[in-house]
Amino acid sequence: MRTKPYVLLLSVLLAGLCLGPAPSAHAAENGEWAVYPAAARLGSRPYFFLTADPGATLTDRVTVANKTAAPLTFRLYGADAYNTDRDGGFAVRTQREEQTGAGAWIKPAQSRITVPPGKAVTVPYTLTVPADADPGDHPGALVALDERISPGGKGSVAVGVQRAVAARLYLRVSGPTVPALAVEDVTLDQDRPLVPGTRAGSAVVSYTLHNRGNVTLDPKVALRAEGLFGRTLLDRDLAKVPSELLPRQKIRLTERWTGSPQLDWGDVTLTATAKDVRETGTVSFLAVPWAAATTLLVGAAAGLFGLRIRRRRAARTAPDPH
Repeated sequence: MRTKPYVLLLSVLLAGLCLGPAPSAHAAENGEWAVYPAAARLGSRPYFFLTADPGATLTDRVTVANKTAAPLTFRLYGADAYNTDRDGGFAVRTQREEQTGAGAWIKPAQSRITVPPGKAVTVPYTLTVPADADPGDHPGALVALDERISPGGKGSVAVGVQRAVAARLYLRVSGPTVPALAVEDVTLDQDRPLVPGTRAGSAVVSYTLHNRGNVTLDPKVALRAEGLFGRTLLDRDLAKVPSELLPRQKIRLTERWTGSPQLDWGDVTLTATAKDVRETGTVSFLAVPWAAATTLLVGAAAGLFGLRIRRRRAARTAPDPH
């Protein structure tokens, strides 16, 4: 009997593993269990905000609440946080991935717990900052991974899904903070009609937003396009920018420009600002209706060629003056 290949997927929730803006102030949960810093009541302290010197050891407690009618068993572990490539959302490393920052420094007193139905279990943990840790922000999370594997998927490959919920942890290591931001690799992909005027033109502006510093930034990005003689073609603030760009992270973002010119020459400039930092990235563009231009060139070339042929014929048939 042949068995189907088996793939294990992990779904993590920080109120969802991947989040764009920071969630509202309530405990991370998925309806079945919640993970939050130990406090007087559920959700009154939604995240861990910690400050430490290099070489220091902090102690705190995390609570896992079971909202179901059956006992649940979890793996507890620390994880590094990062920005997703897809939209810059806040995400955390899985247990199988290498942890190099806060995730490696977090040590729960128990790595495996069973929470009775309708109850909550609080577990102490330590966070030991290496003596040579870089100053600045080191975001991470405390993750409660459900050990159950839920079947899913159809076809020739069987899929098993594990779910997890994580409480965000914002750690700042004492020392100089250096906010730095860059706008890199700006490109413009144009989509113009073959025949000018038959439909509106559009373009997609792509760029990389890079946090080159050691603190989390809340960047704002403005898009401006200028045509010939400095005419303003577009000027707007962009909405699809993550509210948390973590240190040393870079994300690739796109913005559609509907109504881009079909005949013009100019520049597109992106200006990013955050914490008294201002950086720009620019790309030049040439908007030409190539199909129409090619037709005109071919027509002009054909006309010149025909004129040349007619002149040659006229020269041959002209009477000899001698």
